[in-house]
Amino acid sequence: MRAVADARIQGSTAHEIADSIRALIGSGALRPGAGLPTVRALADLLGVNRNTVAAAYRALARAGAVESRGRGGTVVTEPLRTEEEGFAAETVLRDLGSGNPDPDLLPLPVLAEVDLRTPALYGDALIDEGLRTWAASWLAEAQPRPFELSVTSGAVDALERLLVASLAHGDVVGLEDPCFLSSINVVRLGGYRPVGIPLDDEGMTVAGLRAAIDAGARTVVCTPRAHNPTGISMSAARAAGLRAVFAEAPHVLIVEDDHYSLLSRRPYHSVIPDGHPRWALVRSMSKFLGPDLRLALLASDADTAAQLRTRLSPGKTWVSRILQRVAVGMLDHPDTPAALERAGAHYAERGDALRALLRERGITVRGDDGLNVWVECGADGRAVSEAMMRRGWLVRTGGGFLLEPDEASPQIRLTAHTLDDAELRALADDLRAAIADARRR
Repeated sequence: MRAVADARIQGSTAHEIADSIRALIGSGALRPGAGLPTVRALADLLGVNRNTVAAAYRALARAGAVESRGRGGTVVTEPLRTEEEGFAAETVLRDLGSGNPDPDLLPLPVLAEVDLRTPALYGDALIDEGLRTWAASWLAEAQPRPFELSVTSGAVDALERLLVASLAHGDVVGLEDPCFLSSINVVRLGGYRPVGIPLDDEGMTVAGLRAAIDAGARTVVCTPRAHNPTGISMSAARAAGLRAVFAEAPHVLIVEDDHYSLLSRRPYHSVIPDGHPRWALVRSMSKFLGPDLRLALLASDADTAAQLRTRLSPGKTWVSRILQRVAVGMLDHPDTPAALERAGAHYAERGDALRALLRERGITVRGDDGLNVWVECGADGRAVSEAMMRRGWLVRTGGGFLLEPDEASPQIRLTAHTLDDAELRALADDLRAAIADARRR
């Protein structure tokens, strides 16, 4: 890194200085990794107070344009690259990387039975009464403690609002490592500092959680079952161990992302201690009612719910009550429980079948629930992915799910629940050959 010499920074106020630097970054005069002058040097150059320059640098850091590296100075940041779930566009390969539910297993909205005529207006209640009744009963089974109900536009929206309402720029967030792509993106794009908490076969580790809290985590996001990407579910003993750690850290906001709730075949073990003052249980509708039904239900303590209400006002950013009525119409429909049972059984059976085939071929897999199968290849994940492409398969490499992305990380994730038995066997054979190819490189 070297300090800027040829780029001319101008301005006499913090706003003007920050705008000047952003213009230089936008024009390419300041490139990623370029060092900015010290606060003292720039203040002397511009003839302004050092506090003015410091305020400009703080504003740029909040916007993600620069970062402070302590004695290493302030540098221009690299553009933030994010990965997303979903189908790959225009591929001719069999796409096993999407993370999507099977569209044929999603219940169909029965719009004729939903009240779409009664308008909801500015100032009306945030939550449809029918949905409130259904959700309150459902969430109380999971969290038999006092809570308030909130509705957001999906789990990602819920996490983003929870973080914005409770954290400041630069605060530390504890995330499972590997982690759900959208959670990583929300934390990074929001300007928070992610700290990884490793997983073993029983879930988030106790030592990892303790280390994250010691590192300053003010919020911890935990997946109690069907963890994405690994499929790991929390054991009762592990949940008890994590509760003991959280009980010693009442300042930490605990967010449980139970995204697979109505499809999971594993019990829900909460990590939230009795009496913990700051918590939220988030349950999205995406996996069992469909990703396009942008809806999530939250149970939380009263203070967290009040903070959420400042981000969800009936005058501007509520979740559509029409959408809420469609959701409760689907959830309350007499055919829905059987449809969810069929879907959950199908995903479990296909996942078990693939894991068994892979183990027969000497391939290590983790987890036992959810839409995906996590494979430990013992070889460069990129090389395995390339070898699979030559055999007609598109797979998701595991490195993007790590908090420190590593394209060579030796894992891949498969979303293969739409394959029949013959296709699963072909996939397992091709994966064994692809791993062998990668190891010979």
